[in-house]
Amino acid sequence: MDYREAGVDVETGRAFVDRIGGMVKRTHRPEVLGGIGGFSGLFQLPTGYREPVLVSGTDGVGTKLKLAHALDRHDTVGIDLVAMCVNDVLTCGAEPLFFLDYLATGHLQPEQLAQVVEGIAQGCEQSGCALLGGETAEMPGFYQANEYDLAGFCVGIVEKSQVLGGDRVQIGDVAIALPSTGVHSNGFSLVRKIVADRGLDWNTRPPDLNGRTLGEALLTPTQIYTKPILAALKSGLPIRSMAHITGGGLPENLPRCLGKNQAVEVDLFGWDVLPIFHWLAMAGKVKPREMFNTFNMGVGFVVIIAPDRSEEIIQFFVSQGIKASAIGTVVLGSGNLVGLPE
Repeated sequence: MDYREAGVDVETGRAFVDRIGGMVKRTHRPEVLGGIGGFSGLFQLPTGYREPVLVSGTDGVGTKLKLAHALDRHDTVGIDLVAMCVNDVLTCGAEPLFFLDYLATGHLQPEQLAQVVEGIAQGCEQSGCALLGGETAEMPGFYQANEYDLAGFCVGIVEKSQVLGGDRVQIGDVAIALPSTGVHSNGFSLVRKIVADRGLDWNTRPPDLNGRTLGEALLTPTQIYTKPILAALKSGLPIRSMAHITGGGLPENLPRCLGKNQAVEVDLFGWDVLPIFHWLAMAGKVKPREMFNTFNMGVGFVVIIAPDRSEEIIQFFVSQGIKASAIGTVVLGSGNLVGLPE
């Protein structure tokens, strides 16, 4: 017997690493030391920091991968993977520096997984961080045929005196929303149940999705907010705190960026709820409160800023091509949101 008979093709694995080498190099920053193929990735800290703080984050794509597998479309989930990590790191004001991925599959399919890595490389380019390394594990008998799983790891950097958080937030501050591109990468267990229970498939074209199939709408990758947020910080706009709206929606994530005894009074008419959420609510007969507890409802990222600068930052984001809007005010409370539907 040999390893290939056991289900692991070492030569195919080596060829796959060679194939993705150009994608990885495309993302490299000047601080990257060495090349591809070592046991670890080397990264020199950027200059200009007096008290640099490293910020780390890790995440995955979740059951959205089931949709990618079903449609045999793998060019977007890599962007999702990077987005879920870099957007988290960004919330304290950190610049993402480098990213690593873990890709596991039952049987290595180079064409399929090259699409995944290409998406990861695109996500790294969009966020300005280097794809420093990763691991591709071939595990026969562990995953179903043609399926894989993903995990990502990001490290960023911020000056210690400039770390953002709830301790900076004051009563009367304004919550400014940056729109999502869709469902992003949370809530897909409910999405899949709605589609299955209705007897639909991913090629269904609901009339309110502007001609797109469900699969096309739902595979829209997670928005990466790194460049506009870092540009706002570098321009001197006094952002006090930020939240990435992921699993648990606004009710769970927005309070995470507040101080003690604070809440946010939400203006439900402050932003546009995307058509995909209206369709999910209708098709699944999902109650409004449950929609907010599960999905981002069109809000992907929130910044907290003083009321006298709120219009200024909205216009700044508009200049960056982002339709930002005020969605609430910080009030006295106990880490909750006021004004959400029941």
